[in-house]
Order: sequence, then structure tokens, then C-alpha cells
Amino acid sequence: MKYNTKLTLKIYWSEARKYWLVMFGLFVCVVGGSATGIIIPLYFKRFFDILAQGGTAETTEVALFGVLITIAWIEAFRWAFWRVAAFFNNYFQPKVMAALANYCFAYLHKHSFAYFNNNFVGSLVKRVNWFTRAFENVADKITWTIIPLFVDLTVVIFVLFRKDFWLGLGSLTWMSIFLAVNWIFTSYKIRFDVKRNAAETKSTGILADTITNNSNVKLFVGYRRELKTFAAAMERVRQLRRFTWNLDGIFEGVQGLLVVAFEIGIFYLAIKLWQQGKLTVGDFVLIQAYMIIIFEKVWDFGKIIRNLYTDLTDAEEMTVILNTPHEIQDVPKAKALKVSGGAIEFKEVDFYYHETRQIFDKLNLSISGGEKVALVGPSGAGKSTIVKILLRMHEVASGKIFIDNQKISHVTQESLWGAISLVPQDPILFHRTLMENIRYGKADATDAEVIKAAKLAHCHEFIFEFPDKYETYVGERGVKLSGGERQRVAIARAILRNAPILILDEATSSLDSESEYLIQDALDKLMKNKTVVVIAHRLSTIMRMDRIVVVNHGKIEESGTHQELLKKATSLYTKLWKRQAGGFMQD
Repeated sequence: MKYNTKLTLKIYWSEARKYWLVMFGLFVCVVGGSATGIIIPLYFKRFFDILAQGGTAETTEVALFGVLITIAWIEAFRWAFWRVAAFFNNYFQPKVMAALANYCFAYLHKHSFAYFNNNFVGSLVKRVNWFTRAFENVADKITWTIIPLFVDLTVVIFVLFRKDFWLGLGSLTWMSIFLAVNWIFTSYKIRFDVKRNAAETKSTGILADTITNNSNVKLFVGYRRELKTFAAAMERVRQLRRFTWNLDGIFEGVQGLLVVAFEIGIFYLAIKLWQQGKLTVGDFVLIQAYMIIIFEKVWDFGKIIRNLYTDLTDAEEMTVILNTPHEIQDVPKAKALKVSGGAIEFKEVDFYYHETRQIFDKLNLSISGGEKVALVGPSGAGKSTIVKILLRMHEVASGKIFIDNQKISHVTQESLWGAISLVPQDPILFHRTLMENIRYGKADATDAEVIKAAKLAHCHEFIFEFPDKYETYVGERGVKLSGGERQRVAIARAILRNAPILILDEATSSLDSESEYLIQDALDKLMKNKTVVVIAHRLSTIMRMDRIVVVNHGKIEESGTHQELLKKATSLYTKLWKRQAGGFMQD
């Protein structure tokens, strides 16, 4: 925790110091506003001393008005300090928060495909938001509470020491004891706050899980079971919440006793000093004003520290992500991939999932430039994994993968992805318009180019049925479209991109026979003059390929054309062929 807290503060400081001039101006204004507020009671002391002196009415009135005018000027300066501080802060905090959000976004998206597969989307979004929000909370506490606290206490102690050594020493001793007790109590209570937060998180998780699975709760008659589970979780929250609240109540009682003791003690000392002629009536007013300031500032010190801890704890989860090295990175001075023919070669490739489950052992596969190859085989054979390691979604354990004799691990990842169009089995779309989703394949495409690609993929027909046509929003992950419509949008995106290497991962699996027939011509056009890798089970797709590669248990078992493979009566391909009615099984 301590390491992550230091790292969080280091990240915050690295962004905040870019605006050091604004930050310095903010600091000066806060110190100025706090200091002028502490000076004002000195003039009220003088005000009451003038009243107590009992001079002539005219002389006293002039002197009192003079003090009031001085106080008014000081109040004006105080007002100006705080207003300017607010404007500085309104510039400073949003700038830093935006910079932190951009930093999180940039670093997060550099993590590998596998990283996102292993983390919930909602959790990652929450961590980014909490990280930036935690900066705002921490900065607010430092700016508007902690700095004024130390400025005010320092000035108060200084003034009281000037009045009398014992008065200053007594106040300093009490403040030290009060803050120390706050710190000790906070350190003790935090462990229970953490347990309570964990219990609240658990109950929230149960609530979210049951809401997401509300249909299962109903259909499997799980209502009473889930209610009992949630009630048990909430009972734990209740117990911890009550305990922590009781601790707060006990400590506030202790704080109250300390305040009363200080108030009685300091006035007892003041009376003794007044008897000795060291204090005036105005000094009693000054002491009372300073006591009110002290009590206001230190009363919630422990709560401020606990809240600071909570804020930094909220930020910690994102800090862990920012401190996690990117799993797959470009090598130093990596060059852009240059595709001339699109030849692909897997050479002695070993690959493991989770370092224990071996998928490929010395895999060798060559695909000529412009060749169209289908990968077929049983479920779990490794077909989709071949595509994933080609796209560097995962790093191979050993061996090499080449595109046109260029090692893909030595070229930039963006240039690799830019040379390959992927139409996945289950396309995921942005919650944006259809025009934006199709144009994502080619950012600078014109509307006319987008519409042409949509027509080739037979998207145009269903798009024009929507009231907003191409400006229709498709919903999160494209949920407003059917599976077949999403696949046609993905195909249109690939047509628009027109990359030299094309990968179709069950690209027509969600299409009915009529829709597949409609876009098959588009796919044929899309595949012309390209290197094509197809994971498919439908014969209409497989039989159009130049070569079929049969993958089984991470090895290439057979390779050849459809007719060549069927000549072997005992081959795996023949068994799959005979077995299939709806196609080969997929990963």
C-alpha cells in the first residue's frame, strides 16, 4: 500500500508540476487568505481595548471607526485572495485531471489483448474515473483544508507566544496532543474502514451479479437463495458500519473533553496573566476568537486523514495498472511492416497459454502471397490461436513468424495491424453511428466510399430501413443490430479498409443462407489479390479456398485441396466432412 501510495502521489505530482506557476499562485493566495483571516482578530482585540480604555466619546468613536476601516480593508484583501485562489484552482485542477485521464487512457490501451480478456470492462472504466476523481479530492483537501490548517495554527501559536510564553506553550502542547490522538485513532480505525469497504464491495457485487442474471434468478427459482445471500452480506456491512460509527462517537466524545479542558485551562491561565497586568480585555476576545479557529480547524483532522487515505486507496487500483509493464511492446527502433506480396510463414513456433497449457509445439506453416487458405479442425484444435499469434494478441514462447520475410516481432504493432483486416465471428461495434462504425476501417474515407462498401456488403438495404439511416446509433457493442447485421457491418468495414491480408474468422456464421448468398460475391471481390486466412466450417467458403489446412491438437495434420483431402478415406478431414451437417466445429 505504501509503495502504491507513493507511486500515486508521484504520478499526480508529475502532471501537476507542469502547471507550477498556477500551482504557486494558488498556494500564495491560499496562504494569503488564511493569514489575513488570522490577522483580523488582532484588530478586534484592539477594538475592545479601545472600548475598555474609556476615553472621550468623540475620541473613542474616531479610534473605533479607524479600526473598523482597517478590518474592512483586511477583509477585502482576504476576499480577493480566496476569489483569486478559486480561479487559479478552477484552471489548475481540470487541467491536471484531464491530463491524468489522458495518461490513463493512453497507457491502458497499450496493454495486450490478453490483459483486457482478463479484466472486466466496468472495473477498468471505474479505475480510470476513480483515479482522476481521487486527485480532485486529494488536491481539494490539501488546498482548502491542510494548508489553511497549518497556516492558521502557525500564526496563532506565533501570536500567543508573543503575548506570553506559557500561553503559547500551553496552546502548542494541547494542539500537539490533540493532533497526535487524532492520528493514533485514525491509524487504528482505518483497518476497520478497509474491512467495511470490502464488505460493501462484496454486497454491491452480489447485487450487480443478481441484477445481471435476473432471468436466471427467476427461471431457476433462486429468489429466496439470493435474498438470503444478500441479506447475510448486508448484515456483515451493518455490523462493521455500526462498529466504525461507534468508534467515531467515542472519539468525538474524547475530542469534546479535550476541547473543554483546553477552553477552561487556557482561560484560567489568561485570568492569571490578566491579574498580573500582562493581558487586556481585548486579549480575552483575541484568545476566544483563536480558540474558535483552532477548534474548527483541528476537530475534523482525523476525518480528513481518513478521507485522504480512502481517496488514495481508490486511486491505488489504477496505479497498479499504470505500474504494470505492457505485456507486448515494440522492440526499440521497430520499423513499419511493408507488405509486398503478403506471404506468411510460421517457423518452429511454440506457444503456451498460462505457461502450462501448450498449444503449439514446433508449428510450421507457410502461406504464399495471394494464397487463400482455410483452417479447419475440431474445437480446441488451435485454429483461432494461429490467427491470434499472427496478430500478436499473444507472444509466442519460441520460434518466428514472418510476413514477406519480416519478423512480426520486429515491426511496429500498428503497422502489423494496419496490414491485416479481420472480420471476427462476433463483431463488436462502437456505440456510434453506422457511418462512424464502417468508416473506422478507413478514417479518411468519404461518405460515398462508406456507402459503396456498405452496398457491397449488403448493409445498405437494412440501414435504409432505419429512420436515421447511416446516422443511426447501434447501441453498446452494437446490441441494436442482429448478429447477421453486425457481421455485414464488419465486412463493410473490411471492404473499406482493403488491407493486403484478410482474416475471416467464421465471418458468415451469423448469416442465414439468403444473406450469406448475398455477401458471398462481396467476399469474393474482397479476397481478390489478397492473402486470405479463413476459419470456417461452411462448405461454400471452404471449397473456394486454394488450400485447406487441417489442424488437430496444435499440429497441422493434413493439407491440400478439398478433393485431395477427401481421397484419403481415413483422414481427419474426411471424418469431419462425413460428420458435418452444419459445418466443422470451431474454436
